[in-house]
Amino acid sequence: MIDEIQQQQALATLRTPRDCLRWGESCLRRGGVFLGHGTDDHGDEALALLLHVLALPHDSDPRMLDARLLPHEVEAFVALLARRVNERVPTPYLTGQAWFCGLPFQVDERVLIPRSPIAELIEAGFQPWLDPEQPVRALDLCTGGGCIAIATALALEDAEVDASDISADALAVCQANIDHYGLGDRVRAVLADGFDGLRGGYDLIVSNPPYVDAADLAGMPEEFHHEPELALGSGADGLDFTRRILARAADYLNDDGVLIVEVGNSDQHVMATWPEVPFLWLEFERGGHGVFLLTRQQLIDHREYFAG
Repeated sequence: MIDEIQQQQALATLRTPRDCLRWGESCLRRGGVFLGHGTDDHGDEALALLLHVLALPHDSDPRMLDARLLPHEVEAFVALLARRVNERVPTPYLTGQAWFCGLPFQVDERVLIPRSPIAELIEAGFQPWLDPEQPVRALDLCTGGGCIAIATALALEDAEVDASDISADALAVCQANIDHYGLGDRVRAVLADGFDGLRGGYDLIVSNPPYVDAADLAGMPEEFHHEPELALGSGADGLDFTRRILARAADYLNDDGVLIVEVGNSDQHVMATWPEVPFLWLEFERGGHGVFLLTRQQLIDHREYFAG
């Protein structure tokens, strides 16, 4: 907790970015904040807040560290740091920006903060599962702020991507990101409940759906409770929405199409529920787990297991 007296002391003594970063990192460590929404280091967390206040890029000249700050800049930093510690608001919600695939995206509490290992698949052009010589029609199911859909369109220059979500609020953020990247001709925000209302004929369906089981949801750090619960929880075993995907995805894929779904810690529930299904569990160099791939043919071959 950063109380009013501590904030006033900070306002009276902090003068430079170096001062702010030292104080901020100490406060974050003492405050026991949870890291996992873009950084894994208390110093980087303080830096992200300070750079936002100063409107400076991450590669700013290090000599800036000893520049004199204006009083209103110190005041803004202290206020954000206090909210981060006292209210446990994740830093991307405080700055209004998150990074995914090396790209900045607008985020707020209407959407999940992007952190999916699927970023590595996008950066690799979904090879070897997609033909790089052929145009791609893709669906980002449960798109939230549109990060996966937009990054896919930027990585695959000829791709057309439907970005669907059940939340109109989330799609408003998605559309803002589509507009920011000038991708309105190739990325379409679609209000849809699962597959209802979608066109089909996709070469790729990728989804980071709600997948947190009830036990994990109850025990999550406070920072996660600022994110929309609709985008996190999915029943007792975390698979309520995944069941819907598996039951219907084959009908919306082309013959050589593939389905990629992130289920995180619910991967154990997936394997226990469908032991007969040959899920391909993907591996990631930068960490992350619980992402499986199935081909359309595999979905058809095992349709009986998904129907129940």
